[in-house]
Amino acid sequence: MSAAYDEKPLMNLTEEKVEISFKKESQVKEVWRRLKKDKLAMFGLTVIALMVVIALCAPLICPYDDAIKMNMRLKLALPSAKHWFGCDGYGRDLFARCLYGSRVSLTIGFATSFATLVIGSLLGAFVGYTGGKIDDLIMRSLDIFSAIPSTLFAMAVVAALGSGIVNICIAISLTRIPSFVRIVRSAVLGIADQEYIEAARAGGSSTMHILLRHVLPNAIGPLIVQTTANVSMMILSAATLSFLGLGINPPQPEWGALVSEAQEFLRRRPHLLIFPGSLICIASFSMSVLGDGLRDALDPRLRT
Repeated sequence: MSAAYDEKPLMNLTEEKVEISFKKESQVKEVWRRLKKDKLAMFGLTVIALMVVIALCAPLICPYDDAIKMNMRLKLALPSAKHWFGCDGYGRDLFARCLYGSRVSLTIGFATSFATLVIGSLLGAFVGYTGGKIDDLIMRSLDIFSAIPSTLFAMAVVAALGSGIVNICIAISLTRIPSFVRIVRSAVLGIADQEYIEAARAGGSSTMHILLRHVLPNAIGPLIVQTTANVSMMILSAATLSFLGLGINPPQPEWGALVSEAQEFLRRRPHLLIFPGSLICIASFSMSVLGDGLRDALDPRLRT
């Protein structure tokens, strides 16, 4: 009786051991876990998220009229409790102009990066998958575009189309599409002859289905990194065009335009340039370090 009684717990213990299973961590959670270890990347993510939230809540912080309404009695007023960043040469509150300018600059940065991601990814997947003369023609055409300095090309497009947010987005998007095309094309060439691609083609799948279902997911890692770094470049490009007078139509505020307006008063009121210039540098730096952190988190060679 005692022997039979002692064997039963041992049998249950064995069965419990067999039932134990380990669930593999998802790729997204693994990337997020690795990203959290990079303090500089998390700093960049925090700063960008804070900028986006503040930009979205701009009407709750101060009215838009403060950013465009002139008051010559406050011309070149120094920073104070009422006007945190002081006032510009037309008596407009600089803090309000920087605040609403962030909405324009960040919108251009994110919108153009998304546009270049979509267009560049589809075009790169198409030319890499089809190959042949179409591949040669499109890639040689992109090489010609790449030979032209990006700022000069964007200036030519804006001069032809006119100033405005939409035209600026079109101009600077065209300068960044070739880089996305090359990234996706190189990824496609590496998997175009794989067996599962041949099986999908033999099963009657359309070219678009194969590209969206099997090809593009293999390039998602490099594309995320490139898109993140691209936001920083887009913000700088938009600020450069506005600084040269080819950007946003006044009196609408934008960081690059604010820097351009501050040139006249640089010796007397250097803070008019320091505040918007600092915002451009902080936003660009934050996106750059976030892109570096994502690159390390997505790199298969660094995974344990």
